[in-house]
Amino acid sequence: MAEENKNEFFDEAPEEFKEKSEDADWYVIHTYSGHENKVKINIEKMVKNRGYIDEIYKVEVPKEKYISETGGVRKEKERKTFPGYVFIKMVITDTTWYLVRNTRGVTGFVGPGSKPVPLTADEVKSFGVTEKQHSNLEVAPGDQIEIIGGAFKNESGVVESVDPSKGVVKAVVSFFGRDTSVELDFSDIEVI
Repeated sequence: MAEENKNEFFDEAPEEFKEKSEDADWYVIHTYSGHENKVKINIEKMVKNRGYIDEIYKVEVPKEKYISETGGVRKEKERKTFPGYVFIKMVITDTTWYLVRNTRGVTGFVGPGSKPVPLTADEVKSFGVTEKQHSNLEVAPGDQIEIIGGAFKNESGVVESVDPSKGVVKAVVSFFGRDTSVELDFSDIEVI
């Protein structure tokens, strides 16, 4: 998943809040189609302005990369993995439920009768909304890699450059006899 629209203010939060986030669960919010990013921004502003950073920790709109070919030109693009849904890591209280539920563009929480149901750890992992661990992967330019996730799954390539701060590598992958440079998350690759 692309992590370009990270929640900067969540990353700047004091350590005590990051530790408290262990008590929070991931939930899914249903939104009007096409309003996912607006909902994300509105919730983040509300959290920052009203001081709910110790109860609402992360808001994600999962995305995936794919190759689009138009007129013989191949481009790497990004699309929402789950259109109409936003993932949120929070502690449910009457106040946070009300604030999120009444955010413009939100139609409700996923669950019976709008009652939020937390995602299981396996669901969180399979939906790709977990915080990624970048430091565990040792990769260097010239390494052979196998792509295990994203639009290029089951392909292999050669690493061109590594950006540990973003948790991404640039790699050359061969498509239809042509070498293409792509950016991949650490979580989507394995070193061969």
